Amino acid sequence: MVPEILGGAVLVSSGLAAGVLFTHAVGVWPALQAMAPGQYVAAHKLVGRAYDPMMPILVLSSTLADTVLAVTASGVAQPLYGVSALLLAGVALVSQTQNVPINKRVKALDENAMPADWADPRRRWGRWNLARTALALAAFVGNVTAVMA
Repeated sequence: MVPEILGGAVLVSSGLAAGVLFTHAVGVWPALQAMAPGQYVAAHKLVGRAYDPMMPILVLSSTLADTVLAVTASGVAQPLYGVSALLLAGVALVSQTQNVPINKRVKALDENAMPADWADPRRRWGRWNLARTALALAAFVGNVTAVMA
């Protein structure tokens, strides 16, 4: 019974994480890139208010559930959960070492008084966001496959 509940939980949490990152990559991010610098900073702050606390919770809870399932599951599902846990750990690593530091610098800016020498981080942030999106999507596919196995 516990593996089934955890399997369902990991589908929900990893699916939500992958879906949010995917939606951000294909919808929100292109809009942010098209904005003037001050507009971008204001929008980035607004989007981050709910996104920043929720995504670590989703990714880490899914990583934990996958890790438990990698130890307790049997058959072909066991390594799939393990790989999914590693992929989600990669999402967390990219987020914390690449995207979060950029977010902190952007949030420290005053959108009404942008520095003349502002180095636009959007291209770099976008590349790392695509990397973590790909990792999250692969983890979700691994989890779906494991649950179905």
